Amino acid sequence: MQVLYFAWVRERIGVPRENVETTAKTVGELVAELRGREQRYDLAFSDMSAIRVALDQELTDLDASLDGVREVAFFPPMTGG
Repeated sequence: MQVLYFAWVRERIGVPRENVETTAKTVGELVAELRGREQRYDLAFSDMSAIRVALDQELTDLDASLDGVREVAFFPPMTGG
C-alpha cells in the first residue's frame, strides 16, 4: 500500500511517500511495524495523539481495518485560520 506523510511527520521520516508491504490488520499495527523499522519512524510516531490518519482519504482512527486499503496518510491535526 502507499503510505503518505505530511508536514512534520514527513520531515521526521525524511520521505513524502513510500510503498509499504505489511501484514498489519489495523492502522495501529501498521504504526507499530513502522516504529520498529528505524529510529526516525519511532520518533515520528512517538505521540500518536498529535497525528491524524486517513485511509483512502477518509479520516479514521488507529483501530480501523486496513483490509482493501490502498492509501494511508499520516499528518498533524489541521488548524483553522
